Amino acid sequence: MDANQTLKTENMEARLIVDKLQNELHVEEIKATSYDELKEKWTLYFNNLIQYDFAKLVSLFYRIDISEEKVKRMLKENPDEDAGKMITNLVIERLLQKIKSREESLSKPGEFSGDLGAEKW
Repeated sequence: MDANQTLKTENMEARLIVDKLQNELHVEEIKATSYDELKEKWTLYFNNLIQYDFAKLVSLFYRIDISEEKVKRMLKENPDEDAGKMITNLVIERLLQKIKSREESLSKPGEFSGDLGAEKW
């Protein structure tokens, strides 16, 4: 594979990740075409929630399954860092874990189908 093909493959993979992340944390007004753009927009979004709608931010943590205590500890340990950027990184890390876990569970044949009434033979 030449350098152009490698770059195209990497760009397609990055675009796929951006799409999956945006689907996991659906914020209608935020549409990004690259990973860096997504991080930048989410950083601004989270900083805005910190200032103007902290309850919504906490609700997002709950929905994404991020401990509020973990966020508080991270912010306390890094007081000079951009809070929105740290939260963005934490959210992306957690969403990627959820995506990976879901993909792994879907790729395992014979595993629990989600139907509690189904019998496993």
